[in-house]
Amino acid sequence: MRIIFAASEVVPYAKTGGLADVAAALPKALMTLGCDISIVMPRYRTINAGQLIIDAMPVPFAGRRYCSVWFDRLGSLPVYFIDAPQYFHRSGLYGESDDVERFAFYCRAVLELCKRIGPPPDVIHCNDWMTGLIPVYLNSNYAADPYFFKTATILTIHNLAFQGLFDPSSFGLFDLDPSLLYGEKGLEFGGVASTLKGGLLHCDAITTVSRRYAQEIQTPEYGFRMDGILRYRRYSLIGILNGIDEDEWDPTSDKYLPAHYSIVNLAGKAICKRELLKTFNLPIELDRPLLAIVSRMTDQKGFDLIIKAMDRILETKAMLVVLGSGADKYERYFQALRDSHPDRVGVYFGFNNPLAHQIEAGADIFLMPSYYEPCGLNQMYSLRYGTVPIVRATGGLDDTVENFDRARMRGNGFKFYDYDVNQFVERVYEALLTYADKDVWHQLIINGMSQDFSWASSARKYLDVYHAVRRD
Repeated sequence: MRIIFAASEVVPYAKTGGLADVAAALPKALMTLGCDISIVMPRYRTINAGQLIIDAMPVPFAGRRYCSVWFDRLGSLPVYFIDAPQYFHRSGLYGESDDVERFAFYCRAVLELCKRIGPPPDVIHCNDWMTGLIPVYLNSNYAADPYFFKTATILTIHNLAFQGLFDPSSFGLFDLDPSLLYGEKGLEFGGVASTLKGGLLHCDAITTVSRRYAQEIQTPEYGFRMDGILRYRRYSLIGILNGIDEDEWDPTSDKYLPAHYSIVNLAGKAICKRELLKTFNLPIELDRPLLAIVSRMTDQKGFDLIIKAMDRILETKAMLVVLGSGADKYERYFQALRDSHPDRVGVYFGFNNPLAHQIEAGADIFLMPSYYEPCGLNQMYSLRYGTVPIVRATGGLDDTVENFDRARMRGNGFKFYDYDVNQFVERVYEALLTYADKDVWHQLIINGMSQDFSWASSARKYLDVYHAVRRD
């Protein structure tokens, strides 16, 4: 099976969120299952890898434009880069006024590149709104192209909140028939237009990144006004839980850790905690519980709830370390919290991958009270590293965290259901009481570390979807 995997960000080349992790790990897992798979992504200004293989590839877009194509290998995975400086040599990946035009060009370039690099793909795997026009182009501009007669598309929703909204007046740039703006499968969406809507209506199958999230996005609360479309396509919608890259996230061999440990020998975890406390200039008190947050600081991630709960949490004498960045109001709050509690709170603003690994290893408890969470990876990293998660039961958090039952010694963490500060604090208190009993806490850690969150199982489910949509 030949697969083209189209994604706007891929680790280690470019990353803003979990999509980049998935876009590196899932193709690698699919390759081990025998897929002939290639990744295609934009070449941003910060990417220096690869070699030039096509100097000026014409792209039918806004009349006619050109791009160059670069090639690299991620391990054994072929990676192609669409290089169009006018669109992608910007200060960041997203956040520009012409974002939709930029990625519409990318979508068209992906299809043009397919015809240059080998036999027709059986499936083009699209990811989020940035690739939403690929199925639209295939069903319209390329509908009579014999090269693509047997090519199917699937679209994975990583976060439905981001929908590729744009002013319909710019639709003419995309070289699409005007009939595709309005009508049964049109991109018009409540007075604006949406590339994600186009992708959802024109692709052969829709996947999203957890079973629970696939259900939630069909409701008005979590559907971001697209719940009706998703209910309409419910028989083509499947939730497949993301996995984690177990080569990158492995406490027995993690290159970023001061000591390694395993489920049969946890001694190294205490060393990791000691060094983490030193990093944040906190007291070296290994018996005191250490809570952690690694996250974008946004409402989605539950930071309003965290702020409401923090005074009560710190009254327990627990310590806290935070890694992340985001909304100014949250950064200001945590800076003030650190200034007022320098012996209890450590904060690092920004992205720091080695520190993220060290926090997962050195902390005792991980806080993740998201308002919504399509999948989430940090709770899985935490479980693998013997750090107990406290989460809200939404999306992938609900699928991966099972409430600890002390009577039966089953479960791997603590979760609450309503988006309510009192429920959140109650779970923190319960976790801290459990932490005080070292034998029980040890069993809770073992329960979490025993779970398998590798990509192998999820990749097989994606392969089943590919076979289901394949046009023989």
